[in-house]
Amino acid sequence: MLSDLSYLSYPLPPDIQRLFEAGDFERMARVIEMRLSDPRVPETLRERLRVQLVIANQLPGAYPHTRAALLALLQAQVRDFTEDELEALRDDGTLDWRYIGGEVRFKDNCISSLLKTRPEYAARATDPHLAASTAARQRALNAIIARMKTQGRAHVRFEVHEEMTIRSDRLTPGETLRVHLPLPVVGAQVRHAALLSASHAAAHIAAPDAPHRTAYFELPYDPGMTVSAELAYEIDAPYCVPDPHGVSPDQPTFDTQEQAPHVVFTPYLRALAREIVGNETNPLLKARHIYDFITTQAVYRYMPPYVTVTQIPEYFLSGLRGDCGVQAISFITLCRLCGIPARWQAGLYTTPDSTGNHDWARFYVAPYGWLYADCSFGGSAYRAGAIDRWNFYFGNLEPWRLPLCSDFQQEFDPPRRFLRRDPYDNQNGEVETLTRALSRDEYDTDSRIVRYEELPG
Repeated sequence: MLSDLSYLSYPLPPDIQRLFEAGDFERMARVIEMRLSDPRVPETLRERLRVQLVIANQLPGAYPHTRAALLALLQAQVRDFTEDELEALRDDGTLDWRYIGGEVRFKDNCISSLLKTRPEYAARATDPHLAASTAARQRALNAIIARMKTQGRAHVRFEVHEEMTIRSDRLTPGETLRVHLPLPVVGAQVRHAALLSASHAAAHIAAPDAPHRTAYFELPYDPGMTVSAELAYEIDAPYCVPDPHGVSPDQPTFDTQEQAPHVVFTPYLRALAREIVGNETNPLLKARHIYDFITTQAVYRYMPPYVTVTQIPEYFLSGLRGDCGVQAISFITLCRLCGIPARWQAGLYTTPDSTGNHDWARFYVAPYGWLYADCSFGGSAYRAGAIDRWNFYFGNLEPWRLPLCSDFQQEFDPPRRFLRRDPYDNQNGEVETLTRALSRDEYDTDSRIVRYEELPG
């Protein structure tokens, strides 16, 4: 079935691969349709080809900028920006690009990546608020981390509003919509969670510990309709400093398996793990070596849709560029390859006054149990010279999180009929009809903090 993305591990026919890399998606689709009608083509390859059509459909919109258009945008947003700088940033991997229709096109948010990760360019930004907002965010993180260290933990309560607005000229009024809005997963640091209210009656609420927990709505389409929910949850975030000398000689083996198509122990990843870990045998120190490699050697860069990347850890660990999610799943894969249990956790980064999508990892070392690793926040701290904050994010998280997923690549309850926009994660919700999935331009999602309070430990 199309939702079984393990097929991404299978190779494409060489001619189709060449067309894909050249961005000749129209011809590629025509060739794929010819192969799908050929009775000699095995069913296993057919599934791979069907997924490839989905991948190709998402890429043009993710890479909209021509070279000339991007240069004009950069010159408007970065003082004294030159063509030579654009070429250098393209070659060093900072500005993400690919061929679309045989032409070089740049990622839609590649300028944001540049200003987020290169302070020398952020200092030249024409937006006067950029540096101030970055500094304010870092001060807030330092302050909550300091309180956690003093008090031994942080205990907070959030109320969050989330919504999905359907704006489509390709739907018929009254047509059935199947909407999944994310809910907090109870467990780990989430002690209590509740659906306070919703704009419509939910047809089903997934179990509190469902790995991709949602509220499910089945509704007739009304143009411009909004489906919304109010959530409340408590986070209990302890602070710990695990001691390598206290690690137990007996370690568990759960959550150390492969999970195609991404958590796969390829020859390159095996060799890289040996290089990173060396002769270390202590699992806590092995995990720290992996964390240090990712946070000091790789650079944050926004990603194309995850469904378009056929092997995320190899993509990231060969190019050393990627966002929070690819850093998390790469950390998980390397940990599992080294025999360290590791799992995904994801949702929203929720400060007292803002929200944003975010992914991170958990890893298990006895007798300390499940610990956290946020390679993205750790890498940002390292680049800023905030070594204390860099060390904190190996083992700990601040309490400003809304965990909506406790595992990678899991199904909804009830299951979707069609491939999700993000089949690996769920931070904003998904929607489909009885006959197709809605594309990203047919709906908008949003979330905001309604209330925040710090509770006694």
